[in-house]
Amino acid sequence: MANQELNEQEIGRRNSMQALRDRGIEPYPAKEFPVTGYSKEIKENFKDDEEPKREVSVAGRIMSRRIMGKASFLELQDSEGRIQVYVSRDDICPGEDKDFYNVVFKKLLDIGDFIGVKGYVFRTQMGEISIHAQEITVLSKSLRPLPIVKLKDGKAYDAFSDPEQRYRQRYVDLIVNPGIKEIFLKRTKMFNSMREYFNSHGYVEVETPILQSIPGGAAARPFITHHNALDIPLYLRIADELYLKRLIVGGFEGVYEFSKNFRNEGMDRTHNPEFTCMEIYVAYKDYNWMMDFTEKMLEKICMDVNGTTEVQIGDNLISFKAPYPRVTMAQAILDKTGFDINGKSEDELRDFCKKNGIEVDESFGKGKLIDEIFGEKCEGSYIQPTFIIDYPIEMSPLTKRHRNNQELTERFELMVNGKELANAYSELNDPIDQYERFVEQMKLADKGDDEAMIIDGDFIRALEYGMPPTSGMGIGMDRLAMLMTGQSAIQEVLLFPQMRPEKKQENGEDTADDNAAE
Repeated sequence: MANQELNEQEIGRRNSMQALRDRGIEPYPAKEFPVTGYSKEIKENFKDDEEPKREVSVAGRIMSRRIMGKASFLELQDSEGRIQVYVSRDDICPGEDKDFYNVVFKKLLDIGDFIGVKGYVFRTQMGEISIHAQEITVLSKSLRPLPIVKLKDGKAYDAFSDPEQRYRQRYVDLIVNPGIKEIFLKRTKMFNSMREYFNSHGYVEVETPILQSIPGGAAARPFITHHNALDIPLYLRIADELYLKRLIVGGFEGVYEFSKNFRNEGMDRTHNPEFTCMEIYVAYKDYNWMMDFTEKMLEKICMDVNGTTEVQIGDNLISFKAPYPRVTMAQAILDKTGFDINGKSEDELRDFCKKNGIEVDESFGKGKLIDEIFGEKCEGSYIQPTFIIDYPIEMSPLTKRHRNNQELTERFELMVNGKELANAYSELNDPIDQYERFVEQMKLADKGDDEAMIIDGDFIRALEYGMPPTSGMGIGMDRLAMLMTGQSAIQEVLLFPQMRPEKKQENGEDTADDNAAE
């Protein structure tokens, strides 16, 4: 900041800041300002015939002003919305000294400044519910001008709409773009609704390690760091599954966690390297029960967040009303491609991929080849919530074998709007089978698959003590937030999405790298 080259407006605001101090007005006062009302609530509860007029004390940011001689109007934005404030010179300066109005209010305050207003509520001749100011307090001076949108002939100018700027400066985005804050309030409602659903069933929220000696619970490339005191490599969590199942072994009947996970993979409109996942594990249940549980949960969440079970996302009206269709993985691929994966060898699967323009690596085993086929040819076509069930065993190293077909597993993924939203199993609790599956994963790692799972000896030991039949489910909370708020990009539901660092220009101004937001 010390070396930053200031523009004319920024210099002017700093001069105003000093001028306030010269008049004995601290632009960043330390003492409390008592707030007794908020814009939305004030408007909703206003009564024209109320006497005496309701006195309120409000605080917020100046968003617009109309200076008109001895009287002025300003628009104040607080945490609930905006409200008009009427300012009369003689009301806020009742004595002979009119300096506060003529100089401080008219010349030294700017759009973006925080002020406190004490006054009473009334309706103007134009019919707008407003606050008649009796006292104004400077609370915080804004040293940068806001990108205020100007409307002319129905067109918006100077809009703060560039995604690159919006994601980097979310604080400005929240100030000037109506509706952005509502997205994140809905996200909070979504978490609260899900937590309430789990708690009502008696399940326990827990915490598990983020730094792990073995990255387990998912097929993904981890971030690696180093612990100096222990002198060992550690991995940022890619999933919390194996720790939560240890708790089921230990005697918890139902546990869940909202976890920050990290995967060192690509970024796009539905992927961020840091993301939030919820995983839940319930003893004595299977994946059939979990499908019923999941669809009822999502129906409840949608109602709690939006007041309806339907959400509009682009051209798609999506209904979360239970129940949802259930389609086997093999049937889904057959329906969309005409190719039957049952009984096919790795070479036959790879040959199909090559003939159909599906890019695959030589390190891919049967499971990843099938996953690529489904991802390329099927996934995007499932718009309404649909459970894809009964995955081939090669795709699911932590899943119990299917009770009717040992080549399949009792697993489902929930597809919504063309993307996976949830992943769930009847959990594998046979320690010998689990160890053999880990060994098969290590063979894939030897072939060059950097997403293959590592053998977790302690988890095998835990299973050897005995884990009851269990069903587990993980759901991507950021993707769920996209669905519940009708957004098409994950960056829109993350307050601070991952970005490339800004470059520094010679004049000290920050500028974004090209393609910083993928």
